[in-house]
Amino acid sequence: MSRKDVSVVLVHGAWADGSSWAKVIGPLANEGVKTVAAPLPLTSFADDVAALDRAVERVTGPVFLVGHAYAGAVIAATRYEKVKALVYVAALAPDEGETVADVFYRAKPQPRAPKLAPDRHGLIYLPEDAFAAAFAQHASAEEQVLLAAVQRPISPACITVPMGPPLWKDRPSWFLVAEQDYMIAPETQRFMAERMRARVRSHPVDHAPLVTAPARVVDIICDAINEVVAN
Repeated sequence: MSRKDVSVVLVHGAWADGSSWAKVIGPLANEGVKTVAAPLPLTSFADDVAALDRAVERVTGPVFLVGHAYAGAVIAATRYEKVKALVYVAALAPDEGETVADVFYRAKPQPRAPKLAPDRHGLIYLPEDAFAAAFAQHASAEEQVLLAAVQRPISPACITVPMGPPLWKDRPSWFLVAEQDYMIAPETQRFMAERMRARVRSHPVDHAPLVTAPARVVDIICDAINEVVAN
């Protein structure tokens, strides 16, 4: 296996879309890494895993999956043999039998975290002011406006389904812990990373380092690729 043969599939979380990876895709391309962003419908956990599987099917070579936030659960539910490693970016990693909600609410919510509830259509939107207060407090005002404008709501059906055997039990994993995350408690991230026996990189970044600290995200992805390729 060589670095030029691998493919990276980037998977966005709740209240985001593929454009959230814009600052990561270019630098990876400059490193010679083939990259695609998988579009999740966020309509149910099964729908999201199916969408990821379609993206993985399209790419060639050894695959590295990178999940942000909610997508940490999704990347661990695929079963493709060509997936060689998982990279978690301030992400959720439920174990078998746990739901996304179980780990999301494991710790006491940060005071700035928004209160979440489905609307009359059964979808959960992030309040517009939450992007500046909790989701990406280190982003520019323009970036916060953009994130709010393109947000994709998530269905409760995504976060209430018990997890099957997670792929991180069979693949090496890396975990970027966001120490200033107001959405997913840093202590929860550390708990999950330790349970996974992940290679941990801890940084003073917010919940959306793919937007606000993209170099940190690129670095951990490249670390994963380099270690797996070397072995």
